[in-house]
Amino acid sequence: MNVIIKYVVPGEKAIFYASDRERSYWPGEEHRMHIEDMRLHLDELSLERNGFVLVRHRSAVTDFRNADEINRVYYPEVIDLVQRLTGAEKVLPFGEVLRTDAATTGDGRLPAYGAHVDYGDRTVRDFTNNILGPEAATCWLQKRYVLMNLWRPVSPVRKTPLALCDAASVQRGDLNDSEIRGGLDDPNRPPMWGYNLSYNPGHRWYYAPLMQPDEVLVFKLFDSDSKRVQWTGHTAFDDPSAAQDAPPRESLEIRTISFFQ
Repeated sequence: MNVIIKYVVPGEKAIFYASDRERSYWPGEEHRMHIEDMRLHLDELSLERNGFVLVRHRSAVTDFRNADEINRVYYPEVIDLVQRLTGAEKVLPFGEVLRTDAATTGDGRLPAYGAHVDYGDRTVRDFTNNILGPEAATCWLQKRYVLMNLWRPVSPVRKTPLALCDAASVQRGDLNDSEIRGGLDDPNRPPMWGYNLSYNPGHRWYYAPLMQPDEVLVFKLFDSDSKRVQWTGHTAFDDPSAAQDAPPRESLEIRTISFFQ
């Protein structure tokens, strides 16, 4: 399937107001890219080769809109899943956002268009310090650490799916600095720092058609071991095969910082 992907103009630093998007400076350019059905390649894809995997995972959460249930039930599930996938010694979940493109949704919870990588090392370190405190963070940040996103539908995805760019096809020169103001559905949150992708004809894009609530996309965004694959670009996109009356997309994303021996 060929679709339009919004890239940033090379060399431009974007400032993205996540909760007030009209204020953003995001100089984009559109390119028509081929997006491959990842379900045809599941046996080939891996976190360490491509930066992402699609996994089956049935959650015990009954209401993904309930913050208490997310903390009490989903956080332990996410920790367990990431440890089983990666062998991490310690996992910190944070930054969950329930997104939907329903008509009444505020900017902070709308799907994110534009090829991007959420955060880089600076923000990973900031969150580690905020969660663990400076003394413990200093200890853990001496180890290898990895930022990942876990993205799952709350209901079957019939429109506005998520596309992932094979991290092995993303070059360091494709990354352009991004400042995110008011991110994670918190307009008062201090700035966070990540990247937007500029166009590279070698980018390989994938998506999973009709994702279900028992499926999770797990993808790497940063790895302190610079020799390893990372920088899985991603973006929402308009699926030309979606029915005009398709129900809104509902999804929950959560970030994790994993630490390794």
